[in-house]
Amino acid sequence: MDVSGALTGVKVLDLSRLLPGPYCSMILADHGAEVVAVEDRRFVEDGMFFKDLYRNKRHISLNLKASEGREVFFRMAENADIILEGFRPGVVERLGVDYESVRKINPKIIYCSITGYGQTGPLRHKAGHDVNYLSTAGVLDLIGQKESPPTIPGVQIADIAGAMNGVIGILLALFARERSGKGQYIDISMTDSLLGFLTLPVLLGQLSGKTFGRSESLLSHRYACYNTYETSDGRYLAIGAVERRFWRNLCEHLKVPEFTDLQYDEERRGEITACLRTIFKKKPLVVWDGELSRIEVCHSVIQQLEEVLQAPLFVERDMVVEQRQENGPSLKALGIPVKLSETPGSLRTHPVGFGENSREVLRELGYSEETIEDYCQKGVV
Repeated sequence: MDVSGALTGVKVLDLSRLLPGPYCSMILADHGAEVVAVEDRRFVEDGMFFKDLYRNKRHISLNLKASEGREVFFRMAENADIILEGFRPGVVERLGVDYESVRKINPKIIYCSITGYGQTGPLRHKAGHDVNYLSTAGVLDLIGQKESPPTIPGVQIADIAGAMNGVIGILLALFARERSGKGQYIDISMTDSLLGFLTLPVLLGQLSGKTFGRSESLLSHRYACYNTYETSDGRYLAIGAVERRFWRNLCEHLKVPEFTDLQYDEERRGEITACLRTIFKKKPLVVWDGELSRIEVCHSVIQQLEEVLQAPLFVERDMVVEQRQENGPSLKALGIPVKLSETPGSLRTHPVGFGENSREVLRELGYSEETIEDYCQKGVV
């Protein structure tokens, strides 16, 4: 088995800073790509350096506003396969490190930009964060209870969606380059990436001729068969009994067989949901989990984060692993979800510190110790 990773030998420069880019390059690094993260020292002073995203990578601090910093960048770019950046549109052009500038010295470069609203369109220069992209894409309006304000998710959906589309775009471009020998530019919008989450709401709306709001669609609290329920100990259970056979099993177990034929009844759906809420509040979560595990109803415990990090499912699948820290104890780290049989990804090196590999990278580029020390004194690195 080749354990070197599917992307071994692929060289990536990551200028992206905030979550989508470092997460995108972490996926590439986990599968063997040689990733060098490039960031300005002023960025870490803002407290925005998330070290755990820098496993399997190297890191160089570099001032791209300095002519010496740009020279270092172009030396790295000459032999790079991929450049990843996450500045607002126009910034890399002003810095002189944009796609057109890089392709002059490296025509095979694959250059991926991940931004909030994309490189074109009326919002391209607008500032934003995950909540803003969710809002603009219409996803946020579908999250939460009907009579309550939209609920902001506790995870960064737009950031991760943008990162994953970045990986997809890069892999497609690498495949195309194998056939054509040409690199290309990739424009990823986090807001665009969210529209794919609307596939089912749009489809259901077209089929029914209705527009659904929060908690009104087939798969969002509208019916008792696809809902969440509180138990007697203040925990929560999720039921996804969409198919009739699962719903029938549930109704029979709860001793409400009269609801079996009313699974999607519009007039009585509120009554049915209220009845199930009353039933589920009579026993603690562990009892319900045991009972429902013996029949097929598509149920699940709504796990808390600390439970997820200890769950046998994720431990057995190497999705929660121990990772050694440099000069420190091992900490829990999230594993690699794409399981390849012949070229699996791996956690090879600890998350690096900011600028940890600056001198090492400069030496590899041929800079003398005197020049390196001069650059450090000037704040170039």
